[in-house]
Amino acid sequence: MPGYDRSEPRLRCVLPFEAAPAEVPLLRRAAAKQLARWGVTAARDETELLVTELATNVFKHVGEGVSATLILEWRGEMLRLEVHDKSQVVPASRRPACDEECGRGLHLLAALAADWGTVLTAAGKSVWCEIPIAPGRACRRIERAVEALERYQGGGDPGPRGRRRELALEESAVELIADLLHWTAARGEDPDDMLDRAQVHYEAQADAA
Repeated sequence: MPGYDRSEPRLRCVLPFEAAPAEVPLLRRAAAKQLARWGVTAARDETELLVTELATNVFKHVGEGVSATLILEWRGEMLRLEVHDKSQVVPASRRPACDEECGRGLHLLAALAADWGTVLTAAGKSVWCEIPIAPGRACRRIERAVEALERYQGGGDPGPRGRRRELALEESAVELIADLLHWTAARGEDPDDMLDRAQVHYEAQADAA
């Protein structure tokens, strides 16, 4: 079969849709049925919510009625969602006011997904995210944190093992956070505000876990 990787089995489902509010529940149900066929229903709730956000962003920010495509890809321990549209305008995260009903889509995406991003294509762009579907799968955010702390300690060398390593990572985390707060203040921003925003992101992800 063309495109089939024998070393890492991949299952892929392509769902074209028209960007409109009425299409979103249909797309959500189609995604849920596909997960049931694959036998990965544990990720159903997160998938339905993320499909809703990704599809809604198309008709809100690209235009109602435009053609778009949702791709579900199950590869190993991760489920990848991609929404392709014909606009090359990259979505930008912003901090919405407390009374705003919209503007939180990317924050929700970052909170629920293990990782996400945007890729420009010849025909437009793809906004993608990945959800862990295997029990015990480490969140990519935690993996990135460990990688960053090990680099911060000294060129990516993992150093000591066991409890000594955990203590070294904890010390590096404190130093890194302090350095980031200095960086924030040097840019004329409020470090307390930065900490509050980070706490919001953390709590949203913890609630979704």
